[in-house]
Amino acid sequence: MLHGMKLRQLPLMLWLGVVTCLLSAELQAQFWVTGYYPAYKRGTLPPSEIDFTTVTHLIHFALQVNADGSLDTTRSGLSTTHRADVVTRAHAAGRKVLLCVGGAGSQLGFQGATTPARLPTFVSNLTQMVSLSGYDGVDLDWEPIYTSDAAAFTNLVRTLRSALNQLPRPQLLTVAATPLPPFGDSPTAHYRMFASVQNHFDQINVMAYDLSGPWSGWITWFNAPLFDGGTTFPSTGALVPSVEGSIRSFINNGVSPAKLGLGIPFYGTVWTGGGVGQPRQSWPDASVPTMTTETYSALVSTYSPSNNFRWDNSAQSAYLSIPKGTSAAAKFVSLDTTRACQSKVNYARNRQLGGVMIWELSQDYSPSMPANQRQPLLTSIRDALAAPGRTRIESAPGGAVTLTFTGTPLGSYRVQWAADVAAGVWNTLLVTNITGPGGEIRVTDPRQLGTTQRIYRVQSPP
Repeated sequence: MLHGMKLRQLPLMLWLGVVTCLLSAELQAQFWVTGYYPAYKRGTLPPSEIDFTTVTHLIHFALQVNADGSLDTTRSGLSTTHRADVVTRAHAAGRKVLLCVGGAGSQLGFQGATTPARLPTFVSNLTQMVSLSGYDGVDLDWEPIYTSDAAAFTNLVRTLRSALNQLPRPQLLTVAATPLPPFGDSPTAHYRMFASVQNHFDQINVMAYDLSGPWSGWITWFNAPLFDGGTTFPSTGALVPSVEGSIRSFINNGVSPAKLGLGIPFYGTVWTGGGVGQPRQSWPDASVPTMTTETYSALVSTYSPSNNFRWDNSAQSAYLSIPKGTSAAAKFVSLDTTRACQSKVNYARNRQLGGVMIWELSQDYSPSMPANQRQPLLTSIRDALAAPGRTRIESAPGGAVTLTFTGTPLGSYRVQWAADVAAGVWNTLLVTNITGPGGEIRVTDPRQLGTTQRIYRVQSPP
């Protein structure tokens, strides 16, 4: 048995006995788990508590860019000491750490810094900071970015990529991309802008969240639903936003799936007022609900244990409904639980995406919990990547062979056997796509045991 991978396989193991399938370093390097770590959250999640066994790339958030091309580390807490601590720990774990520049509301700074007169200064300042601090590259987070800024953005990307290539050590360049065009912008130019410069990026991480709000003409909807489930706006008949809709738009407009990372939020949204307590609800004009955001750890602590949240199968999203008339006002709570995280990991693998991205690591961290329970969402991502994990293979004397392994939500697994591996002929026993929460999968080869051995493997994407 082996855990197969796209275009390569792990070393073969005989079918009889108990074997363990582990992700190879090669697979982990191919499928990234990129986690944002804000410097201002170091009091919540100390650098010593970052789980580098799961995170392959850490993005240190974030430098502020001024319109004159200068950089500001003070507003976000990126002190020299803190930068050195994070970089040292990441490198000790064999992981890459990138310096992020930008963030929400950074548009004006980027617009000023990328004018022809200021761009050389901006890029020089940025590469010097990366080099002196020992980072492994830069993450661009220009928000919001309209296609009217496309020329400045693409010029920045090309100039920065060239400058990073001239540094002594190989450097990475990644970007945080909004899942949808800004309101009023072109429905396709946004995606084509990223397609035009994709070869300069190592990762294009889609911020596939904040996909709903209490806006005019809307309904209650999930923060980061994997699918739209066929749900439409009553006012227009258009499909509501979804992760799948966004990823499909990037790919259909020319971005290679291997360049894309699927963003997973470690926070959720709370809708209050307007009489809403369920997804897909409208509200009276005179009573518009409010929507706030809360970290995953706060939501679970405040409202309910994570296993009490409801599951919307068509959207592949979790929620909590608090009806009107209870001790709290009516609320609709949307969040990504451990099941949702695993669904997204497997969706990304099935779609042949490059990896997943997390915003942000501290929102999952609960220091009061036992050490092995402090980061449940991150742990669930690790478990999804490790599936099928440990595979048990059993046989009765003269009877059939049974393989048992664990599948995770939306996982896709192909169980095969071969009599002669060198011949390269594999026969499929089962192809299974998990539609529920996952769990134990048993596959039986009904053939009677004889003198000819069989070798088994379990394949899963990427």
